[in-house]
Amino acid sequence: MRTIAMILAGGRGSRLSVLADKRAKPAVPFAGKYRIIDFPLSNCVNSGIYTVGVVTQYRPRSLQDHIRNGAPWDLDRLNGGVWILQPYLGRMSSDWYNGTADAIYQNLDFIRNAKADYVLVLSGDHVYKMDYTLLLRFHQDRQADVTVATLKVSLEEASRFGIVQTDSNYRVINFEEKPKQPKGTLASMGIYVFNYDTLVKVLHEDAKNPESSHDFGKDVFPKMVSEGYRVFAYPYSDYWVDVGTIQSYWEAHMDLLAEVPPLDLLERSWVIHTRSEERPPVNIRTGAIVSHSLITDGCVIEGSVEYSVLSPGVRVERGAVVRYSIIMTDAKIEAGAVVDRCIIDKNVVIGREAHIGCGSDYTPNRDPSLGLTTGLSVVGKNTLIPPGFEVGRNVIIGSDLNDDHFQGNSLRSGETFVLEAAD
Repeated sequence: MRTIAMILAGGRGSRLSVLADKRAKPAVPFAGKYRIIDFPLSNCVNSGIYTVGVVTQYRPRSLQDHIRNGAPWDLDRLNGGVWILQPYLGRMSSDWYNGTADAIYQNLDFIRNAKADYVLVLSGDHVYKMDYTLLLRFHQDRQADVTVATLKVSLEEASRFGIVQTDSNYRVINFEEKPKQPKGTLASMGIYVFNYDTLVKVLHEDAKNPESSHDFGKDVFPKMVSEGYRVFAYPYSDYWVDVGTIQSYWEAHMDLLAEVPPLDLLERSWVIHTRSEERPPVNIRTGAIVSHSLITDGCVIEGSVEYSVLSPGVRVERGAVVRYSIIMTDAKIEAGAVVDRCIIDKNVVIGREAHIGCGSDYTPNRDPSLGLTTGLSVVGKNTLIPPGFEVGRNVIIGSDLNDDHFQGNSLRSGETFVLEAAD
């Protein structure tokens, strides 16, 4: 039985703030050398699925540059392979994608040409390892029309997810998207397996419904359950995280630094593939202190790094301190600077003796949608923080800023400093 995977990778990622200003959310770096989309792509090839459509919309170039012909994932193939599927305008049924179901509906020709029996619909912004063959076998054994992968979450988190209720045989008897008062804690993971014929039928019906928002969770699944389709919930219990917020993104990195990490990137039987740059080995110089950290090729460490993740080419100069932070490619932490509980994007320079993430004032960021309350501060791409400058906690600093943009010598906790020209 032939399976095609469709990865939904068109989201803007507004809750990631400046980290997603210049790139699609699935293209955001993760764990030093990876991008978030590497996880579903690697899960596909490790599960023997070699025809993959990546459905993009917002800032697709970052994903195109990363995926290209798919060679790192063994997807540079004459038959199948990986395809970047962008919205287009034409004479027939084409427009910007309007919802997750509509994104798949507008690419039904691609799915049809693949002659697939099953369609695996995935999200491009989740970090996890999953053998999709087990999900497909579950789907086949129950003769399902669609199977939704599910995970137990806390009651406090449940309102962020599609919540599923099932009978004793895992058949779904109720599906409610992001309920204000959840009736359970079994959450949809945004991973679905459809029979091809079923997918075509329900998407055509949804496209004709003027009241639909054309979303799988809000519209398609509740309607399928009410109409008696065989909708089943596949129980999953391993590590999975939606890194769609700054806090969850940072926490997922800290998970990697545990003595026994819940996501093992060293496992050779399930390799996470990526497009890697050719960089020299890590250079840890005399006097440097490195502990509980992931350090990627090309880094030069002269200062102190603890409980942090450093991407390729990061330089930490003598006397500088980096702790509980994520530092992205080619960032430079100059001598005497301190970076504490921060996310520093690519090509950022933290000037000499600057202090990012300082003080005991944990005033929340003024944008409540970001949920910045735990002290995390973020600096966007290509920004230069002036020497001696102090930045408090829960602060957002935009991209492409330099000495001329900063006034005074500090930014208070909870502030956002993003110029319109930097968006």
